[in-house]
Amino acid sequence: MSAIKRLLAVIGLGLAWLGSPALAEDRLVLGLQESGTVQWEIAAIRNLGLDVAHDLVLEVRPLADSRAGQIALQTGAVDVILSDFTWVSAQRHAGRDFTMVPHSLAVGGLMVPADSPVLGLADLRNGVIAVAGGPADKSWVVLQAYYHDLTGRRLAEDVEARFGAPPLVNELLGQGRVDAALNFWHWNARAKSRGMVEVISVADMLRGLGLKDQPPLLGWTFSEANAAAKPVAIKKFLDASFAAKAVLVTDDAAWEDLATLMGAADDRALFEQLRDDYRAGMVTGYFPEDVAAAEQAFALLAEHGGFEVVGDMSELEPGTFWAGYAP
Repeated sequence: MSAIKRLLAVIGLGLAWLGSPALAEDRLVLGLQESGTVQWEIAAIRNLGLDVAHDLVLEVRPLADSRAGQIALQTGAVDVILSDFTWVSAQRHAGRDFTMVPHSLAVGGLMVPADSPVLGLADLRNGVIAVAGGPADKSWVVLQAYYHDLTGRRLAEDVEARFGAPPLVNELLGQGRVDAALNFWHWNARAKSRGMVEVISVADMLRGLGLKDQPPLLGWTFSEANAAAKPVAIKKFLDASFAAKAVLVTDDAAWEDLATLMGAADDRALFEQLRDDYRAGMVTGYFPEDVAAAEQAFALLAEHGGFEVVGDMSELEPGTFWAGYAP
């Protein structure tokens, strides 16, 4: 869609909206991490006029981190947050009615310097690896499972793992103080733009472990009770979300207005890397195979991560993914 066509569409939708202002039930409060990449989609929804097109009023309340979002949702301070399927499943296991609709896929990967002798996972033995998060990080669990599947050995015994925040992980890798780094996708994109190389992605690890489809890790999360109280608003928001994704996945022009928000207004290489890697993790629909892939991934995390990762659950709780919506 060209910029002109988008502008005309927004103008036409705006005129239509003048005659039908949003009702109170068409208002939603989103609790989103202030520095999170999820803000890019919300900005795109507004830039493209998709909130107006759906007669929807969105209020965004910035939050410090994912934990703050979970608390805000549990206390009713917000209507919707972005969360992962293990948290939603744990809530349902505890008798709460939270549920989710897919937002993004499991992405990230193992990074090394361009001249690294680490060409595959077997080359990690006796090395040092920086890992974003802690020992219960899902990507770290998947990496260990795949390493064991390939080599028959335990990665935690073969390498020295240094856990830390994503910026520190990138710093350690850039300074040559570790042999490899396992980081979140947007930090990996920054590393790639500075010459680092991805040895293998988490998605490819999962495929190597037998998952045919890439599981949706994160989703728009809300209570079933709130969905019953605000069915129109929830549907309109999800429709707007998928409509924005449909544009962002193909239309380069739609990204230009996001460059400053992405922190890449003055770095074209970084901008393009972030854009392309974001696209690689986008969901473009909501299908039964998404739920099946999440169930397989959850079983894998339960097997290899145990209680620290999924608590006392061995399988994804029914209803973790909301059956009440179809794009």
